[in-house]
Amino acid sequence: METDGTAPEPPAQAPLLVPPGRILDAKTALALNVHASPGVYALLLGSGISLPSGVKTGWGIVEDLVGRVAAMQDPNDADAAEKAVADPVGWWAQHYDDVLGYSGLLGAVAPTAAARQAQLARYFQPQEDDEPGAKGPTPAHHAIAQLVKRGGVRVILTTNFDRLTERALEEAGISPQVISRPGQIAGMMPLPHAPVTVIKLHGDYAALDQLNTVDELETYEPEQQELLKRVLDEYGLIICGWSADWDTALVRALEGVRPRRYPMFWSSFSTLGEAAKRLTAQHSAAVIEGMTADELFTDLERRFEALDRMATPHVTRDIAVTRLKRALPDPVRRIEASDLVHQTVTDILDRTAAAARPLGGPVFDESVRGYRADCDVLLHLLAHGVFHDDGTHDALWLRAVERLTRMRSSFSGAFNEALEALRHYPALLATWTMGVTAVISRREEFLATILAQPTWNTLWGMTRTQPPAVYLNPVRILAADLNSVMPSPERQVRRFPQSALLRQEAREPLQVIEPDDTAYQTACTRFEFLASLIAMDDDTHTRLPWISQFIDDAHWEYDTSIANTIKAELTPNWPLLRAGAFGGNVERAQAAYERLVEWRAQNPRLRW
Repeated sequence: METDGTAPEPPAQAPLLVPPGRILDAKTALALNVHASPGVYALLLGSGISLPSGVKTGWGIVEDLVGRVAAMQDPNDADAAEKAVADPVGWWAQHYDDVLGYSGLLGAVAPTAAARQAQLARYFQPQEDDEPGAKGPTPAHHAIAQLVKRGGVRVILTTNFDRLTERALEEAGISPQVISRPGQIAGMMPLPHAPVTVIKLHGDYAALDQLNTVDELETYEPEQQELLKRVLDEYGLIICGWSADWDTALVRALEGVRPRRYPMFWSSFSTLGEAAKRLTAQHSAAVIEGMTADELFTDLERRFEALDRMATPHVTRDIAVTRLKRALPDPVRRIEASDLVHQTVTDILDRTAAAARPLGGPVFDESVRGYRADCDVLLHLLAHGVFHDDGTHDALWLRAVERLTRMRSSFSGAFNEALEALRHYPALLATWTMGVTAVISRREEFLATILAQPTWNTLWGMTRTQPPAVYLNPVRILAADLNSVMPSPERQVRRFPQSALLRQEAREPLQVIEPDDTAYQTACTRFEFLASLIAMDDDTHTRLPWISQFIDDAHWEYDTSIANTIKAELTPNWPLLRAGAFGGNVERAQAAYERLVEWRAQNPRLRW
């Protein structure tokens, strides 16, 4: 049979509802498709994405304004506003001749731009009586911004008036191209050239040309129809928070699109309406049911990150150090340095899950070695970072330790106390490496920071938080027998096994920075002494020095010994005091020194 040369339209198919247990569920398929085709999928966002923030829809604003007008017209009727809000169209028809709509109502209530801004502020901007975080970007908005930052999404269609999407993008360091009026389309940057384009199909809340009523939503301007047609034709589509119940022109545009080049994914928390069912059937859309917008996009972001990690070639230790050293002096590459350290810590946390580092059984030796191997890249980054830094990135180094400290924030089930305490070993390794590096690089003021922050509270209900100088004390973290972990050549029991292990484990990261072994050992001893002083500043019975060879007589008896050298340094100009250690009080530092002297006198058997 002859045809006119046009392929017949395929029959409509049922929506692709992929239940759990099939080869691929819709959420997995969504992540795989978006990751495999970066920038190819556009988002279509409805009011459902913004409602959790407390921002009203356009019609919600109409209802509220009608209620306010009613209350003002009949101030003696306490129920006037409630009655009007219950049937705003009917109330408006009884009192006014024109048709109720967002634009007309707002123009009547606030005829000038300044007045409109004042009226709309309560709906779109946080107010004093709002809950913290109200009317701000939701987790879904922030997750979308991260997807844009990763290159996964470059076009966002939205029926919302609010600016939450734009705010989330800007907070992520992205400047979006925003198209909220048909007149902007002719001068817009081509979609493939812009980092991201937000197309506000129904306008922006601060303007009067929004589309809100049934009649207004019936058609789009020709320029807008053409742009929408192009997006729907050239991009895959991820729909979330949009019901398709009222937006006639948008529904018609979707119905008029030829068979799709890329799949459509439609997320709906509740059951789809009739219009949505027709569209999903027409386009064989994969439907994701029962997820909120926050759940959908945060889940997609996590899956995207997992795929990124799989696709990214493993960064060797030397490459990581080289990247960091290049980024440190360049303010433009600050984010690159931050991302590198952040990802390295994330890798450690991923590898040190409970399954990999159990809290029970005869696994202490294995765990000590495992934690050190897990931290290898980070220790090299911290050593070179602190050494070459001038203090600009101190918060970055501290943030790494803060995240490692949280490894010991909770537990479940039975545990071995030594293995539970060992969860702070990565944080100790990081702090030790930075501390010795600070001594070598003449940046001892940094010790005032890393031995005071971040504070930590034990899991057993202590109300008083502790500084790292206390809770990262090597004797507390490495609380089991270390002789099998690090046997001595003479098979003798080591006097200070914790100190010996840490010196050994930090040697390689610091080898390039300080190749001389004697100088390295001297720096370790000085760091332990200074850490002990800050630990002895603790005014409780738990104070304990970082016990090592510095308690031996040889380090106290001579004028040039480390103890006497540091004692002479305890003046108001001492770098640690100027940086805030001991509250900046020299008498307090001297008191800590005397406590250390007293502790040493009370433990003569430990020293030679």
